[in-house]
Amino acid sequence: MDLDDTPEQAAYRAQVRGWLDEHKSEAPILQGPGALEDEDEIVAARRVWQGKLAEGGLAGVTWPKEYGGQGLGPIEQVICNQEIGRAKVPGILDAIGVGMLGPTIIAHGSEEQKSRYLGPMLHGDEVWCQLFSEPAAGSDLAAVQARARLQEDGSWRLSGQKVWTTNAHFASFGLLLARTDADVPKHNGLTMFVIPMDAKGVTVRGLRQISGEAEFNEVFFDDVALDAAAVVGGAGNGWGTALTTLMFERVTIGLGGEGLGYSSTRFATAIAGDEAARRDPEVRHKLGEIASELLAVRFTGYRTLTALQHGQIPGPEAGLAKVTIVKGAIGAGDLIADVLGPGALAEDSEWAYMISFLPGLKSAGGTEEILRNTVGERVLGLPPEPRLDKGIPFSELRSKEGAAA
Repeated sequence: MDLDDTPEQAAYRAQVRGWLDEHKSEAPILQGPGALEDEDEIVAARRVWQGKLAEGGLAGVTWPKEYGGQGLGPIEQVICNQEIGRAKVPGILDAIGVGMLGPTIIAHGSEEQKSRYLGPMLHGDEVWCQLFSEPAAGSDLAAVQARARLQEDGSWRLSGQKVWTTNAHFASFGLLLARTDADVPKHNGLTMFVIPMDAKGVTVRGLRQISGEAEFNEVFFDDVALDAAAVVGGAGNGWGTALTTLMFERVTIGLGGEGLGYSSTRFATAIAGDEAARRDPEVRHKLGEIASELLAVRFTGYRTLTALQHGQIPGPEAGLAKVTIVKGAIGAGDLIADVLGPGALAEDSEWAYMISFLPGLKSAGGTEEILRNTVGERVLGLPPEPRLDKGIPFSELRSKEGAAA
């Protein structure tokens, strides 16, 4: 593993840096003096900025050229992310769409779907959301109960509920996993759909977080009409299609820690400002443990990038990077709050949002318990968890409330 830029990568870095230096004055200001405060204004400004990044080749770096991307590798994507961080400008607004749902449509969508959806997604004209989790199907995603029923004319009727849906309140479309056959085992009766978020029968309600924001939502579907062309990857193939999205989600979260500001250097700088904490052996020990874990994530990320560069698909072990970085950042936030006191949670503190936001991130991309089970079974070869639902038709299973599913 060579961590230095090759001549070609150095040239690409210089190209990206040059573009950002030329255009960073056009980026929206999200922090500090002159920062935008109204959510609608922020979203509108970030849409425009994403469009500029796409025009400059800094969005969809790994997407094929025929769909508006650059056709480059994951190393170039990392270089691009590093330079965006160096320039201290926002990245793309629709990281979920471009980073996870776009690649899913590229892998499984029809040519008509790729032609219709990928361009507006890449340029920020149409933001997307991921409609997977439900009140009784989060970590056990295959237990989704939202139902899509096939009509005689080949169209579908969708009813059900989704929850924890990021950006649903301003998304144009969503990628939704629904049950289309309850008479087969739960993993087999699923289908993926493209959902217009302004369709009749779709209701979005915000979920207020401890940070004061409502970036998550619950979404209700009341007999929503979908045409046959809404199916992605074929009827009954929803689980395999969803696994593509989840793979990109876990890699994105696991590799994105420093881009989100979860850096051991930043945490150490905050703590070093307090002389007593700087000399406290217990504080130093805790910080050392956190720094070691985050450093391990960085080098695990390098291994993942090496695998991607060689054409390999990251395995379930990628989920451990997500677990480690979230736990490390939460531990750092707790330590900073202990050192700085109540001031760390003040509205004008740089740490208040991180400390209040991170607990919710523990569930994104799968809970720690589910990810550890997956790694234990599929990587370490440990005995699997008992599964009473294996091979049982979904219609014969019973929900947590005891009613027939």
